[in-house]
Amino acid sequence: MLSLPTRGDGPWHRAPAGPKAAFIAALILGVSLLPTRAWAGAAAMAVLVLAHAVPGVGLRALLALLRRTAPLLLFTLLSQALLLGWEPALINTARVTVAIGLASLLTLTTPLGELMTGVERGLRPLRRVGVDPERVALTLSLTMSTLPAMARAAQQVREAQRARGGGRSLRHFAVPFLVLALKHADELGEALAARGVR
Repeated sequence: MLSLPTRGDGPWHRAPAGPKAAFIAALILGVSLLPTRAWAGAAAMAVLVLAHAVPGVGLRALLALLRRTAPLLLFTLLSQALLLGWEPALINTARVTVAIGLASLLTLTTPLGELMTGVERGLRPLRRVGVDPERVALTLSLTMSTLPAMARAAQQVREAQRARGGGRSLRHFAVPFLVLALKHADELGEALAARGVR
């Protein structure tokens, strides 16, 4: 998971899983819809800091998360800079950082079983329009487990580069990172197929 659940008695810990997940999803959506402007990137980061500054969580958890995901965020920044330029790259990376940070806040304060139960319960009324709550809950849990897996893959590639005395070349980072990402996707697909998920 992005973060292992911790014990606490703060507002985030006390909030029911379903409404908390809906509120955090709304925050992430709101940040994603902000215009590509410098003030929007600053506002997105302010939302992330304020969300973690709530009693019961603290900014230490946010700093630990940023350290763990730094290679992934750096890769996002550099690849976006090559395609779009530095200002949009910084703002888009801020959006990604906020999305990861808020999702981590959700997993940090909610046991996964409780979270998946809340998602399924909240989506049950949508069965009438063809939504499968169990499949959505499974997709959410897979997403929450894939993000830290990619962060670990990025860290492994960086450590291998340092061990071989390599520089910080984006090309030398991107190729092994993509290989590890595709390997993870294959393993995940095989595990789902073995369980009858199509």
